[in-house]
Amino acid sequence: MNEPPTAPRLGFFTSPPHECGYLPARDAVTMFTDPRLNLNLEAYTWLSAHGFRRSGAHVYRPHCGSCNACIAVRVAVDEFKPRRIHQRTIVANQDLEIKHRPACFDPGHFRLYESYLTARHPDSRMDSSSPSAYMNFLTAYWCETEFYEFRRKDELLAVAVVDKLGDGLSSVYTFFSPDHQNRSLGRFAILKQIEWARA
Repeated sequence: MNEPPTAPRLGFFTSPPHECGYLPARDAVTMFTDPRLNLNLEAYTWLSAHGFRRSGAHVYRPHCGSCNACIAVRVAVDEFKPRRIHQRTIVANQDLEIKHRPACFDPGHFRLYESYLTARHPDSRMDSSSPSAYMNFLTAYWCETEFYEFRRKDELLAVAVVDKLGDGLSSVYTFFSPDHQNRSLGRFAILKQIEWARA
C-alpha cells in the first residue's frame, strides 16, 4: 500500500462552538483548511488520509476536544470482504445500470436531490434552493469529481458523487430515491465505489 504524501504547507482555522449536527445537546468545533489557499490533488489526498472531508471547496473535520464520536471511515479496498448483508444488497440491485457522467448540472439529478432531502433530511439547513447552490455543495474547482447514475431502465434511482484522490476515491455524497428503501441504495453505491477503487 502506498504511503500517504508528506504534509503540504497548509493553514487551518477552527470554528467557534456550534450545535452538533449528530449528537443532541452537544456543541461541536470544526477545523477548516484556510479557504484562501488553492488546494490541489496532493494536498487533498493528504488531508483525506488525516480525516478531512469536503463540502464544496471547503475541507474540514471535527475538532472537538471532549468528543471523538465522529470518525472518518477509510476502507482498505484490497482487504475488504463483503459480508452477507453486502451480498444481499448487490443481488437486490443487479438490475441497475450504472453510468458515468461529468460533474455538471443535470435537472434530473437536481430533482432527485431535492426529493431525497425532503424525505431524509426535512429539517436540514442544507441549501438546495438553486442549481448553483447545489453544484457549489457537490463540486470544487480544484479537484476531479465524477457523478455516477444508478438507473433501472429510464428511471434514475441514485447519484453518487465521487472525488478521485492520488491513492483512492472519496465518496463526497450520495442521494437516492426515497421510494426504494428495500434496495439500500446508499450501501450499494459505497460497495460499487469499493469495487472501482480496487480496480
